[in-house]
Amino acid sequence: MSRRITFFYAPHSRAACTLALLETLGADYDLHPLDLIEGTQRRPDYLAVNPLGKVPAIRHGDAVVTEQVAILIYLADLYADRGLTPALDDPLRGPYLRWAVFYAACFEPAITDRSRGVAAGPAMSSPYGDYDAVVEAIATQLSKGPYMLGERFTAVDVLWGTALRWALAFKLVPDEPVFRDYVDRVTSRPEIQRATALDTEHAAAQAARREAATA
Repeated sequence: MSRRITFFYAPHSRAACTLALLETLGADYDLHPLDLIEGTQRRPDYLAVNPLGKVPAIRHGDAVVTEQVAILIYLADLYADRGLTPALDDPLRGPYLRWAVFYAACFEPAITDRSRGVAAGPAMSSPYGDYDAVVEAIATQLSKGPYMLGERFTAVDVLWGTALRWALAFKLVPDEPVFRDYVDRVTSRPEIQRATALDTEHAAAQAARREAATA
């Protein structure tokens, strides 16, 4: 079966992480761009892919995969020969899955509440405990460095490197060396820089099209 995928993407969104992963994997993909400002993600053809109207999403053969972490695990396994995912019998497989899922289960809810000024609530009912505990857990893990799982660079570093770059820019995590140095280490990689440039180009192209349409 071909490994080529269709990638449903919008620039300057969570899909930028998937773009970075695809470039890092050297994957074969067809880009299906959506314009979040025009609302094309709410049109029936895309809602048939993801009823929530969110990006990213991928299609591989008959399989549709949504949710950023699920996509990351799927793609890294699909391109396992690229070495970005620990094998099932690798001792790093458990920590790899832990930190991939921690992003969606704890980090995103924590920083979303933080950005909205919403308290976590009682620890027993909060899905992530509290913001400080989440940030401390990440900082402690990264301090073992240089990457999330130690010496080995994996797909979770693409996820966390791009996510923490965004979180630092919006002051959603402390501006501390443990985060800054990690982000610099990950995002200075040529393939991540290439994806960042592509994301900027796609955003500019969409903006130009919107401007031309209203001229």
